[in-house]
Amino acid sequence: MKIDKNKGYDVDDDILSLGSEGAQVSDYAFNRRWFNIIWLIISSVIFLLITKVFYISVINHNKYVSKASGNILHTSPIIAPRGRIFSNDEKILVDNIPNYSATILYEYIEDDCKSFVNEISKILKLNKDDIINKINIARENRGNIVLKEKLTHNDVVLLKSSKSIPKYIQVEKNALRIYNDSTLFSHIMGYEGLIQREEYENRKDYLLTDRIGKTGLEYQYENLLHGTHGYKKTLRDSRGKIIKQLEEEKVIPGDDLYTHLNFKLQKHLTYAIKEQFEKAGTSKAVGIALDPRNGAVLALVSLPSYDNNLFSNGISVENYGQLLKNPDKPLFNRAISGAYPPGSTVKPPLAAVALEEGIISPEAKIESRGGLQYGKFFFGDWKAHGFTDMRRAIAVSSDVYFYVVGGGYKDIKGLGIEKMHEGYEKFGYGNLTGIDLPNEISGINPDKKWKLENIGERWYIGDTFHSSIGQGFMTATPLQIATSIVPIANGGTMYKPKIIKKSISKNGKEKIFESEILKENVLSEYSLQVAKEGMRETVTEGTARMLKDLPIKIAGKTGTSEFGKKEKVHSWFVSFAPYDNPEILLLIMMEGQVKSISTSTVPIAKSVYEWYFKQEELDNLINLENNLSHRDKKE
Repeated sequence: MKIDKNKGYDVDDDILSLGSEGAQVSDYAFNRRWFNIIWLIISSVIFLLITKVFYISVINHNKYVSKASGNILHTSPIIAPRGRIFSNDEKILVDNIPNYSATILYEYIEDDCKSFVNEISKILKLNKDDIINKINIARENRGNIVLKEKLTHNDVVLLKSSKSIPKYIQVEKNALRIYNDSTLFSHIMGYEGLIQREEYENRKDYLLTDRIGKTGLEYQYENLLHGTHGYKKTLRDSRGKIIKQLEEEKVIPGDDLYTHLNFKLQKHLTYAIKEQFEKAGTSKAVGIALDPRNGAVLALVSLPSYDNNLFSNGISVENYGQLLKNPDKPLFNRAISGAYPPGSTVKPPLAAVALEEGIISPEAKIESRGGLQYGKFFFGDWKAHGFTDMRRAIAVSSDVYFYVVGGGYKDIKGLGIEKMHEGYEKFGYGNLTGIDLPNEISGINPDKKWKLENIGERWYIGDTFHSSIGQGFMTATPLQIATSIVPIANGGTMYKPKIIKKSISKNGKEKIFESEILKENVLSEYSLQVAKEGMRETVTEGTARMLKDLPIKIAGKTGTSEFGKKEKVHSWFVSFAPYDNPEILLLIMMEGQVKSISTSTVPIAKSVYEWYFKQEELDNLINLENNLSHRDKKE
């Protein structure tokens, strides 16, 4: 290149001589090279994008769909509060209180979720394996699950402030069940708790975070108490925080239940029984109060009791172990699940059956010299009663009289076991009463067939004698015995015992639980009346004379049944009042008391009757004063 000092640059002749055709070739080569580079880059990017889309939409489709829906649209349940339970005077026996729980949200569970377990375990003081197990359950069932209930304020603060807690752990507000006066009513109310996997399998409309009735009324009326959950839809970010509220479906709370239970009667009956424990040498007992006019359960006591709030709050392994190891079995509802020889409480029903079958007249007398000699066997009486007719035999509880009436002796044919079996069955022995509580048992009303199938032996006359005084193979629950006396008290109608009186939904809809008749005209009015008169004579001249001076006429029957060790017995007393028009039927049973103390049950009944009818008088006076005051205001 030449430089002209005057003109500046001197252009190379080769370049200046390049024709138009040559310029086009050079420009084409230059453009094609860049085009190939750009095309390669674009193709690579497109390939990477296609690969990524394929990976997300095909290979990891489920994972990213779940994440995307969780990050954008989240549907969460609004837990319906359980219905409350009330006594007859509308005192709240079971209620709900606010509660916070740590919940696992299954949508946010990561593949590698175990890395957070150590921190969760430290804050909530939970076993690591238990945490992992619950995470797996939530993931497998695609449902949220409660990790820990009843969080303390400190738990909530730590969970919300810790940066090491994963987004699938959320603090949620719900309700905790509380049982007022829990030890008084625990066997009736039962308790509820977190739904278990096997329960969840049978209730697909429930959630893994749901609570469900386990025992008592909580279990029996689960369908009414549970309610229907609502749902809310929200927009959430990738960390699970709510961005926007979208829509909400309201909850339908569970129905409230109103019982026939008399709160004050339940309390007084419980304490009256406990006062006799030291004297009787036992801490196990049952007390039942029924209304013989309709079968309403006014009180039902099983001792010892337990605090069902322990279960509602999530019972510890230590506390649960103590309850199970307790030899007195506090979790066991003796009133409906305990099978005991009924002893002499069967005598009034058996007397009525004997009259109905024409075995003996009420005035015919049988002598007791302290026992009955039958061949080479001797069947003892607890005392030599001399000659007794039917009413007096009930009153003084003559065993010999009922040996003869049941099994026969000399010129008295006796009922025989088949007629006895049929007669006992009419009064409910060997059958469930149908009370609205779970785990009731039917007891044993034995006959020849039963003994052959269960014992493998034939029936002997001695078996008949034993059954005629409520011993031998015969067993019954305390509730069965109470129910068997109801038709004697009211003149012939047997009712199904019922605890619940009505339910009321949150919209005010009321459902009445009518009394249910099991049997009408159990026996003739005459046969039942003679048995009733014998029970009245028990109080005026027999084994329950302690009640004779009460202002209210009472009829009753004592009973003592032997079991196992001879130094211990079950002591019974079943009674009703007022005699002419009974409104309360009371049964007391002291389990395994000292044999020399056979009258602990009658003092309990006396205490209850004195209080009950005095309380009734006070209530009547209060009602009268209220009515007069209301009338004066109107005038």
